[in-house]
This record gives sequence, structure tokens and C-alpha cells, in this order.
Amino acid sequence: MAEMREAMEMRKLGHGTRLIGVSVIAGVVAAGIALPAVAAAGLGAQSAADDFQSLPDDFKTPALSQASTILDAQGGTIATVYDRDRTVVPADQMSPLVKTALVDIEDNRFYEHGAIDLKGVLRALDKNATSGGTAQGASTLTQQYVKNVFVDEAGDDPQKVAEAQRQTIGRKIQELKYAIKVEETLSKDQILTNYLNITFFGEKAYGIESAARRYFGVHAKDLTLPQAALLAGLVQSPTGYDPTVNPTAAKDRRDTVLRKMAEYGHITKEQAQQAIATPLGLNVQAPQQGCILAKQGEGFFCDYVRQTVLTDPAFGKSAAERQAVWKRGGLQIHTTLDPKAQASLYASVTAHVNAGDQAATAMSIVEPGTGKILAMGQSRPYGVDGKQHQTQINYNVGKAMGGGLGFPTGSTFKPIVAAAALENGISPSQSYTTDYSIPWPAMTDCSGGRFPSAGQVHNDSQSLTGQFDMKTAMAQSVNTYFAKLEGDAGLCNVARMTNELGITQQAGGEKLQVVPSMTLGSNDLTPLEMAGVYAAFAAHGTYCAPTAIASVTGPDGKQLAVPQANCSAVMSTTTADTVTAMLKGVVEDGTGQTAGLSSRDSAGKTGTTDASRQVWFVGYTPEMAGATVVSDTDNPKPLDGQRIGGTVVGQAFGGTLAGPIWRDAMNGALADTPAGTFTPVQLP
Repeated sequence: MAEMREAMEMRKLGHGTRLIGVSVIAGVVAAGIALPAVAAAGLGAQSAADDFQSLPDDFKTPALSQASTILDAQGGTIATVYDRDRTVVPADQMSPLVKTALVDIEDNRFYEHGAIDLKGVLRALDKNATSGGTAQGASTLTQQYVKNVFVDEAGDDPQKVAEAQRQTIGRKIQELKYAIKVEETLSKDQILTNYLNITFFGEKAYGIESAARRYFGVHAKDLTLPQAALLAGLVQSPTGYDPTVNPTAAKDRRDTVLRKMAEYGHITKEQAQQAIATPLGLNVQAPQQGCILAKQGEGFFCDYVRQTVLTDPAFGKSAAERQAVWKRGGLQIHTTLDPKAQASLYASVTAHVNAGDQAATAMSIVEPGTGKILAMGQSRPYGVDGKQHQTQINYNVGKAMGGGLGFPTGSTFKPIVAAAALENGISPSQSYTTDYSIPWPAMTDCSGGRFPSAGQVHNDSQSLTGQFDMKTAMAQSVNTYFAKLEGDAGLCNVARMTNELGITQQAGGEKLQVVPSMTLGSNDLTPLEMAGVYAAFAAHGTYCAPTAIASVTGPDGKQLAVPQANCSAVMSTTTADTVTAMLKGVVEDGTGQTAGLSSRDSAGKTGTTDASRQVWFVGYTPEMAGATVVSDTDNPKPLDGQRIGGTVVGQAFGGTLAGPIWRDAMNGALADTPAGTFTPVQLP
């Protein structure tokens, strides 16, 4: 009613332009009552009134964009990421001094008036009428809060921001309508808290908590009187009063705030003088955000988490919805990353291959039976500085997740062929007598079409001739044996097993090539995919899609849905354990002896591609499965003769180059973990 009476007083004011402006404001204060017919005066007041009447009845504060935190499995921070550096805090986490300082300098009658301060409006209208300007000035904190909501909602779109900041009668009316609604639904203290959380304080700091930490390295609740006064003074012009750029102007503004606080009796003159005599005392903290700041090589995993949020339907049905979740932030993202495993993996890949080498190595570790990604890293650091050999391409994953095109897997694909054969009734005792080189067996694809026998398949060594069963052929990686086994198992059955193990296309997005050379690892796959495959053998035939996110808490404290591993049995326990027994033989008596772990059961397979362009070792224990690849990443050239890790490689093999990287990473990752054992299987 008080506002209604003041509005009626305003309507009595005389003379031309001022009458129109007052009428418009009065109509707003009356919360929708029709304005006097003054449009004939030529300044659009009736149009403004119509706009006012058409505004929505409620004003909803959008969720504020704020920082998200990515955490490892032990709760340690991997990185802080944000679209805007803001941490929303409740009222009791803000110093009372900063609240008082803000009110005294921006709207000292805040607790006395309603949505608008009509005394201030009258003063502003007098000034505007004299200068010929539009309705400016006299904004209350509630009005400023509303404007900040519009600006924040506009995001980084320059046109939308400019529209939100337009100083016109129409814009003022819109802000006033919303301000009235805000005051109807929120208390003064709530409005003030919201204001301090949303407003921009310069230096990329949004909200009082981020501002306190940016300028002084303290939390908002711990701000001293001079600090609180400086931050309150920044609101009017974050750029003009930026203490890091204009310290003199910033101090003058701070001191003005202090004098106002004393004038209104909220501090004594002595306290004001003492604070005025205090230096600015800045302790500027540079913005610390993004995956690039992650330590222990976690940047690539961090980026994989980001890609997961942006691409997985668990976080929204559309790309736009997922992007909004990421930009809004305020997420606590608890990941699966094991800090011990990550530190060990990072130490190994960087010790064996230098960042500046032409070749690079990448490795992923997955937990069998859960799909949890325990570690991920590579020899080149995460970043954008090519001179420092940095890259943002994650060699562990495919193109869709921020990675590359993958790598041919070589003989590490053979266990998949063996699993398909065992599942289709072929005994591990199946033997073939084979030469060093044989014609490719004729095979049928999944459409019934036949691949004619064309060309030769040969072994890596001319001494690999004679009779082999599945175990010995696996240990010695006999290509000709597995070409015959693939033919008998059925190429389509091999493709189905590959799909069941999570591989439906190549890393670059191309269709998986279902061709006879599959058994030799001709498709381009990634370490993460291969670690997931071998984890299924370790888990007795249960495949789990690799997952990086354990849980996510939203800005409202509620749990969000996260991607699931969707574990399922893709082969019999007997098949998986039989493959494990064969791969155990690889590290005990075969090509992977240099990779075997001496203190616990381990199994794995080496892989070397044509001309040694890539070498692999993929292996596992009952607790962890890991895949390591070494490859020239720039139009891959043979690794033979290259300097890698400070040593010139004579001839590159999976067992001698990739194997030791896997071994050292796994030894550290499993340190102090009780050693499990594989299920014994008697092979022929």
C-alpha cells in the first residue's frame, strides 16, 4: 500500500516529459494497473505499458553457471572446470561485512523500500528530463539482481548480453516487473545472497566466493573489512576499479565504501579510518581450471570425462541438453581413476618413451568385472603447446571421444579368434600342420559371401613351421595357425565375438572390417577397447563397457544418472578361463616373457604389426587389465631404428618394447594389493 500511495503522489507531478516517465513507473509500481492515457505525448508510454502487461507472471531464477570438480576414486581433485568461475555459497558462508558494504554503497535504503526506491526514481527522472536521456539510475539491488539474471542467462552471446543491458524505458519496465515478483517471493536477505552469488567482480570471477579467492586467496566468509569494502566497490565497474590494473582507482573506490559504511553507522569513523590506512593487500590467485592443469598425466582422462558428459545420453537426450549440463556446472564428478594406478602408469610411459620422441606410447588400465577405468595416460603431455610436445589427442580412445584413428592391433587380436573358436565347439587341442607361408583359407562373411583365397599369410619367423595346437600357437604367435583357426571358427563368428566384446567399429568411426586379416589385427582399435576385451577374459567371460564416472552430484545436491557398464556374460566361463590359461603361457614361455609379473599370476599377448609400425602388449591379472601400444603417430613409420626413450631400437617387438612398459605400470599399480590367482585349466 505504501508503494501505491507513493505511485499516486507521482501521478500528481507536472510538466511534460517528466509526467510521462513518472506515469510509466507508477504503473509498474501498481503491479499491472493500467497507466493513464499519455501516449499522445509522443514518448511511447502506452506501448511500454502494453509490454509490461504482456510479461510472464513469474520470474524464475536460472541455475547459475558455476565450477565443476572432477575427483578421483579417493576423493582427490583431478581438475576444476567451468564455463564461468563461480562457486555458489549460502548466506552463512558470506562475511556480514561484505553484505553491509554492498548495501551501503549500492542501495542504502534496500531494507526500507520495496522493489523500487521511488525517492531515487524521482531524482533520476529529474536528471533524465533535464538531460534528455532515458530512464537510468536509481536501480535498487533487486533491480540490479534481475538485470544480472538476464545477463547471466545471455551467456557469452554478445547480442543477447547487449540486449540484456539495454537502457530503455521498455527494458526498465521489464526489470521492474520481475523485481516486484522477486520481492514477493524472496526475503531481502535471500535477494542479497542471490545477488552476491550471481554478480561479476572482474578477473573472470563470478560471485563473492570466487572473487574473495581470486583477489585475496580467502573464502567469502573470512573477508576482512577492507577486503569486503573493495569487493563491494567493484560491482559498479569491475573493469574500471580492477585493483590488479587500476590500484589507485580501486583504493579510492574502496575508501568511498568505507566512508559510506561509517556515514550510515555500520562501522565507526575510527574503524573506517583504520581500514582506509590499510594497503590493498592483494593476494591474487590466477584462475586454475581445466584438464590442462591435471597432474600425473590425468589430463587425457579428465578430457575423456568431459567427452563422456557431452556425448552420453545419460546426461541428456540431445547434444544441446548435455552441453547445457556441462556449461551450467556445479557438478561433483566422482570418477573411477585410481591415483596409485595412475601414478604408476604415468611414471612408466614417461620413463620408457620421451615426450619428444617421434614415437609415442599410450596405456589404459581397466578393472575386470566392473569396467572401471583405473588409469589412462601417454608419453606426450596434455596441452596445446607443440613446442613442448603437447597434444590434446588422446591415443587411448577413438575419434568420437577426443582421440585419434586408433592403431592396428597385431596379434593381440588372436585371443578373440580363439574365444570365438572355443565358443563354437573347437577344442584347444585343435592342431594344424603349417608352413612359414600359406595361401589364405577361403572364408565366408556374415552375408554369406565368400572371400576367395587370395595372397599369402606368413609368420614372423621362418622357423615357425610344423604342427601346433592352440596353446603353442598362441605362445609363439603363429599367424598361419590362426588364419586356419579363423576359417574353421567362421569369420562371422569371430566378428560376432568382437562385437560382444564392445568393438563394433574402428576407432576412427569407420565400419569394422570383417575380412580374413582380422585375425592379424588389421582393424584400427584403441588401448581402452583392448583393455576392456582382456578384462572380460580376466572376469571369466563377463564383459563390462569401460566407464570413467562412478557418480555425479548436481548443483542441487541430488544424484544424476551416469553411464552404466552394462556387464553381461559374452562367453562361457570355460572359454574365458581356457583363453587365460593360454595367455598365461605367453608370459611364461612365449613372446611375452619380458612382460610377465614375477610376484603374481599374469597373462597377456604381444602384438607387432607389419614393418613394426606398432607394437602392443595387452595383459591382465585377476585384479587389473591393461593395454599398451607404442607407435609413430605421424604417418606411422617403422619403429626399427628409431630412438625411443634414449635408446635406438634395433628391431621392435611387442614383448621387448611395449611389454616392459606394461610390466612396470602394473607392478606399481598392484603394489600392496593381495595377489589373486587364475582358475586352473588343464590344457592338452
